[in-house]
Amino acid sequence: MAERDGIFKGENPLDIARRWLSEAEATEINDPNAIALATVDTDGMPNVRMVLLKEIEDGGFVFYTNYGSAKGQELDATGKAALVMHWKTLRRQIRVRGLVEREDGPQADEYYASRSLQSRLGAWASSQSQELSSRAALMAKVTKITAQKGVNPSRPPFWGGFRIRPLEIEFWADGAFRLHDRFVWRRDAEEKSWQIVRLNP
Repeated sequence: MAERDGIFKGENPLDIARRWLSEAEATEINDPNAIALATVDTDGMPNVRMVLLKEIEDGGFVFYTNYGSAKGQELDATGKAALVMHWKTLRRQIRVRGLVEREDGPQADEYYASRSLQSRLGAWASSQSQELSSRAALMAKVTKITAQKGVNPSRPPFWGGFRIRPLEIEFWADGAFRLHDRFVWRRDAEEKSWQIVRLNP
């Protein structure tokens, strides 16, 4: 096992990830929980976009979206994804690769209910990733949905969470003269133990 200390110290990579995110929350100006989420479509063409991570659990990394969106369809089709968190103020990043499952139960209901009313209505109104004729058409749909759903809309059946259950997590920190520090945690399956190695910059 690679010897680690300082910011890399810990016996659980998810604990280290939570600690780094907590530190970033104190220094990043906007969206310290922003992640670049990578998926692949059925033709093998990669896709990447920024989304907001909502939780780092013991079981993985959780975010929410429209299941009918491009990312939702790609995640359902392949069951695999990767993400990157990068913090300029800390000069660190975390890379994750793993298996994907839906979070479509009470946890998703609770998060949906915590969002602003406008965001909850927007989730109903937006056919995410589908063609849109104009912004006016979208706003008209929001108005219609508002009249239909009122002030306490339930979570749409097409909207919920995804959890990336990691098989690989890499922690990277900037080093002088581009001699960066990199440690990667790998396992062949979720029930297996993590193997930790130091990587060349």
